[in-house]
Amino acid sequence: MTSAVTTDKSARPGYGQLLRTPGALGFVLPGFAARLPFGMLTISILLLVQHTTGSYGSAGIVAAVTGISMALSAPLMGIFTDRFGQSAVLVPVVLAHAAAVSGLAALALADANVWVLALAAVPTGASVPQVGPMVRARWAARLEGSPLLPTAAAFESVTDEFTFVVGPVLATALCTGVHPAAGLVTEATLTLLGGLLFAARRASQPRTHAPSVTGEKRTFALSHPGLRVLVLAFLGIGAVFGGMQVSLAAFSSEIGNPGANGLLYGVFAAGNMIAGIAMGAVAWKIGPRRRLILGYVGLTAAASVLWAANSVIVLGALGLVVGLFIAPALITGYTMVEQLVPANARTEAFTWLTGSIAFGQAIAVILAGRLTDAHGSAYGFLVPMAATALALAVLLTLRAKLAPKAPSRIVSASASAPGGEAAADAETGAEAAARAEARGEAAARTGVTAPATPSAAPRDRVNERGMGHRVPVTVD
Repeated sequence: MTSAVTTDKSARPGYGQLLRTPGALGFVLPGFAARLPFGMLTISILLLVQHTTGSYGSAGIVAAVTGISMALSAPLMGIFTDRFGQSAVLVPVVLAHAAAVSGLAALALADANVWVLALAAVPTGASVPQVGPMVRARWAARLEGSPLLPTAAAFESVTDEFTFVVGPVLATALCTGVHPAAGLVTEATLTLLGGLLFAARRASQPRTHAPSVTGEKRTFALSHPGLRVLVLAFLGIGAVFGGMQVSLAAFSSEIGNPGANGLLYGVFAAGNMIAGIAMGAVAWKIGPRRRLILGYVGLTAAASVLWAANSVIVLGALGLVVGLFIAPALITGYTMVEQLVPANARTEAFTWLTGSIAFGQAIAVILAGRLTDAHGSAYGFLVPMAATALALAVLLTLRAKLAPKAPSRIVSASASAPGGEAAADAETGAEAAARAEARGEAAARTGVTAPATPSAAPRDRVNERGMGHRVPVTVD
């Protein structure tokens, strides 16, 4: 018996095919404009408050309060969005955020006390719109049952990485080259315009899940143990972002070249994006749970040597490696949500992960700011090292909870190999009929024809191609 990999490119859902989904660009483009400011907010606050107070510790407190407020409000925003719809939540939120950011910038320029600034940071963080989770929820509603859905998950994660490349670099250039408050002003403007434009695209919004309307039993995302493990793991990823932002800025000041901060953070974030794109091009033979753990092991190892960097070249190279390991953990974690959480709580689930990153970033900013003020940037880099090590320990201890509750519809080729994470279960005729019906509905909705799954051949397998491509394998 021999196996041959199907070479028909039509069987390989890709990014081009994804973006040809009817109505996709109508929410993807405004969604990108509305989420780009997310990568600008923390670094803009750090640079402005450090400029007005002269202290990275004070800047870290204000930025941390912003992040904590966002982390606490994000899941609540996700619950409201699932129940009442995206536009109903997004429009008042972006208006409130623009006002809050403007107030914080004005207070900072007026040399307000750090605790006054921290108080103003509460509504600033609480009103950060959760556009990324909303875009993911639109893809999930549009592509339900389609083989393009994993591709959408990969595409959105790459888009997130791109915002982390462009956002901090743009904010740093504006704050250091135009005006210390220019980063915050731009962030508020983009959030307002992009958010309103995204909210106006009502046709692609997923349906609401209010129990009084749908009759569905309400499920809270955090009640699923697998999501709780991902939330803890994402705290460490957030700590890397926060610790790098503070420590890179401090290192650049220590060498007398503040402008190097934008370059160094850009190299770090570029590593995220490069690895994110590559994730969709690799034919993975291991399951997502193992990919998450391996990515996190690499991230922890890379973050553990940042403190030893003594030049821009060395720090840039180490930052690039750290960035390369963030993407596998981040993309895999977001993709696993679909296996772990039902559709009526998915927006909430995505906001928990986004909030976890923000919370980890906030705590790291405080700790790294204090250590940097007291001992220098090398000590600030100890924060990402410690945070990723702790998160990895939790991930290894609780990895069993990341297994999906139900068998996957498509089982990877590695699942049947020795050491695979799952085994293919034979499907009944009723299950096959239900799946065929779902594929037919998805094809009518998206224009993408899903490959049929004959009930008489339950042993058919596929190789996963990154997060977004699944290549059928036929057994002769």
